[in-house]
Amino acid sequence: MLASAGMLSFGTMQSVQAQNILDQMAVKLKGNTNREVSFANKKSAYYLTQTQANTGNEYEYFEGMNIAKKRIFSGFSLFVDGQQLDNGSSTVTVYPYKMNRSFANGAQSVLWLHDFKNVVEVDLSSVKGKRIGIHLKGIEAENISAQNNLMILKSIEGNHVIAVAPRLGNINGGKLEKDQLTASASAKGFFIAVGKTADEATALLKEARKNSSRWKKERKERITKLLEKNTYFKSSDQQLEESLNWMSVTMDQLVSEQQGYGIYAGLPWFNEYWGRDEFISMPGAVLVSGQFKWAKDILKSFAEYQNTDPNSKFFGRVPNIVNPDAIDYHTTDGTPRFVIELYDYVQYSGDMELIKELYPNVKNSIEGALKNWTDDSGYLLHANNETWMDARRNYDKRSYSPRGTRANDIQALWYKQLQAGAYFARVIGDTANEQKWEAIAEKVKKNFDKDYRDPSQKFLADRLDPLGIPEFKLRPNQLFAYDLVNDQDFKLQMTKICWEELVYPWGTSSLNRQDLFFHPFHLAWKHYHKDEAYHNGTIWLWLNGIAMQRMIESGQSDVAYQLFQNMNQQAMNRGVVGGLSENMDCYPHEGKLTKLTGTYLQAWSNAEHLRVWNQYFLGVRPDMIAKTLTLAPRLPKDINDLEYKSFMGEGYLKGTYNKAKQSYTYQFHAIDTEVNLDVWPFNTQKIKVKSGDVLSATQTGEQLEVRVKHHGRVKQSFTLKKNADRLATAKKQAEVFKGVKFCEPMSLDHHRVMQKTFKGRTGF
Repeated sequence: MLASAGMLSFGTMQSVQAQNILDQMAVKLKGNTNREVSFANKKSAYYLTQTQANTGNEYEYFEGMNIAKKRIFSGFSLFVDGQQLDNGSSTVTVYPYKMNRSFANGAQSVLWLHDFKNVVEVDLSSVKGKRIGIHLKGIEAENISAQNNLMILKSIEGNHVIAVAPRLGNINGGKLEKDQLTASASAKGFFIAVGKTADEATALLKEARKNSSRWKKERKERITKLLEKNTYFKSSDQQLEESLNWMSVTMDQLVSEQQGYGIYAGLPWFNEYWGRDEFISMPGAVLVSGQFKWAKDILKSFAEYQNTDPNSKFFGRVPNIVNPDAIDYHTTDGTPRFVIELYDYVQYSGDMELIKELYPNVKNSIEGALKNWTDDSGYLLHANNETWMDARRNYDKRSYSPRGTRANDIQALWYKQLQAGAYFARVIGDTANEQKWEAIAEKVKKNFDKDYRDPSQKFLADRLDPLGIPEFKLRPNQLFAYDLVNDQDFKLQMTKICWEELVYPWGTSSLNRQDLFFHPFHLAWKHYHKDEAYHNGTIWLWLNGIAMQRMIESGQSDVAYQLFQNMNQQAMNRGVVGGLSENMDCYPHEGKLTKLTGTYLQAWSNAEHLRVWNQYFLGVRPDMIAKTLTLAPRLPKDINDLEYKSFMGEGYLKGTYNKAKQSYTYQFHAIDTEVNLDVWPFNTQKIKVKSGDVLSATQTGEQLEVRVKHHGRVKQSFTLKKNADRLATAKKQAEVFKGVKFCEPMSLDHHRVMQKTFKGRTGF
């Protein structure tokens, strides 16, 4: 890692880490530090385990290998001369590409998945014995047989066949003994291959024995490239560097080719594509890292599933869920987010051709909404469970958090969808729809300010109910609606109240603690169903992204960074190694940390963390459509130095920051653009740059000295002064946020749902 004294040069950094970055990221766990570990094969398989023991938590059901939402086998046990090796007393070291286990008797195992192959490899070495064995858990004895000394098993779910063979030596050198395959210790472990038939699984075994060394090398090289190129980042802050690297890797696990191209919503149970989650996750998952081909393929894949039946009320919608067994259109926000992310994609990539290809999808999405789902005010209508707060009772489908018929975040998304659609229409030359959609967008904005605000309230209504009555529940959804509000002072007050009433040090709550329907715990109270708490108090880590963004926009980077650092610590010290979970209890249990709940690895949690870092802390926001690039760094005082890459168009930007020198440096590679340099509180400056240019901005006293050099020669220079209006704004922001703090739990006695007389059924 880098010394705290200062930054190494870029070239020196590359030589230091070129071959070792993945090994430097090793996380060693032993004793009571039992954590989830998962790996995915970038296709349709993932493998879940825990480092010391499967503790019987909510993930136990999914332990082992899973393919396309089917459980294949529930992990495995290893044996030496008939004695089972004890995972509980082992020391586990987790790397981005493998997991090593050191047993008390000196034996060493390594768990591998291989890209795009339904193969698990288990290396076993340093064995003090003559024979080794493996048992696949969760499969009944009658579903285990031998074929040419291979162990053949029927999968727990689905119609898959599993074949197991020794790693080295004769492929038929194993021996089936009850429910174990044993082999000579010289076999050095086992391959586990999964196919549709025994012959297919056996053929894959043979392929693995022949090619596994190459597959390991290719997987390691792919992940190394991700970190050294697409998400390159260095800092003397070791925790910051390691956590961002790890979250980039665990985010990458979820970007897959299971059913077309997509992003798993979360593991273990959401290994499928959700339209809403997909497009919330896209910026942090693939855009800020320059993985534009993935982004393009995801957009095209989802476009294929759009409802194109003009007689359907869902005409124009993209699905809420795409999995191997079902496609479902019951969501309102997935479709606006699809159109918005097409716009974000072309802003990052500059790919105008995809606009032409997907314009019919954009047109259908808007026209379908106008035909079936809008009212006289221009608002987008929806059912109670068709926002992201979609939990409802199984037996009568009543919503636990009703937000019909006009939720505030849905109107914000609809407004942006209309704006994006108008831009695409302009590109295509569809003047009629450009003007039509722009007019509807303006109508929505004009009505929103009137209908969702009340002089007696310091925040927006969460929704208009079916009668048009505003409901002023304090939820985080309003944080998405700032584009519809012009009053800057009101937005500052709204940001503050959301932070102090919804944002805890461990994450953002879905409902404020004073509400009668607030639930302090997600899973741990016997008097209500967990889904009742899901959107009524439970922490959602993906909401941290927009909460931090609004604080940064309000001049409070240091405050936002406290939450950012807490999430880094969580990724490195709790739950799945290197990633963020879906949920947490809002309140900690007495004497304990707040419990992690929901999926152990959630796409939009990781993605929003990465997005806000790149777009708002680093402040890199490209618009390759207009050939402009905003550079608006808002770095907190705790950061001393940074070095990173940001991708856009056909090239990339390499940025550095040095706090001691009060300087920012930007090197442009294969990028010709106009930079909007925005270093607060100095005047902004538009600067033309070309590939090979180096732009530097250094604060000297009360001025910002800006230079553009090419091959060492100064091309342009500016001296920027502090802007009086910005200084006044900063003063106002400081007054509003003076003493701002995180929300804190109240006594459980304050909450109706925790009272002994409570019988459930709140929130209707």
